[in-house]
Amino acid sequence: MPQTERKPNLLSRACARFIAFLTRRGARLLTGARSLWAGCKPEMKQRIYFANHNSHIDFILLWSSLPRHIRCRTRPVAASDYWLKDGLRRFLIQDAFSGVTIRRSGGNGEDPLQPVKAVLAEGYSIIFFPEGTRNLDDDVELLQFKSGLYHLKQQFPDVEIVPVWISNLKRVMPKGALVPLPLLSTVIFGCPLNTQLMQDKAEFLQYAQSELLKLKEVEYQ
Repeated sequence: MPQTERKPNLLSRACARFIAFLTRRGARLLTGARSLWAGCKPEMKQRIYFANHNSHIDFILLWSSLPRHIRCRTRPVAASDYWLKDGLRRFLIQDAFSGVTIRRSGGNGEDPLQPVKAVLAEGYSIIFFPEGTRNLDDDVELLQFKSGLYHLKQQFPDVEIVPVWISNLKRVMPKGALVPLPLLSTVIFGCPLNTQLMQDKAEFLQYAQSELLKLKEVEYQ
């Protein structure tokens, strides 16, 4: 069934905005998060911000790193099997964070990316995690990218695709932790990918992955 979104009433909207504010501020204070715009500027352009995925607060740190006017036009993409498990999570992802939930794999011939394509068609930017799931292996920097980023690039060639490296999240939010640990984290925005390069799927995903990994060194320069 296609994803449907509830229309919250005025009280729900006010609660959602307040919770989003507290969550953003709390996550940034606890992690000491700082933002580095190393390869681009925070501009009102439609973009796909793609990042490494280590914890459930990744998108919150990235989302809160955006200026307010850009954040209002940017929607995080999250897995429905986690965020739609109960009413509280559903409220947080849909109402507080204006997220787009997707199934990790399509069923009955459905395109799992259809909700994402719909919001891109409406002119929103998105926050996207090409690994598809959290990387909990300390010995692996990035999991192999799934094909979703390539398909979005094919369908929306004029949307900028910006790599974003989120540092230190495996230590800030280790597996099983309920709240972040008070350690420093950095959100680093890189140069938009050159989508005019003639690349097949495998080449494009390798290129995207290598551009993301390059950002690891930026905070030490």
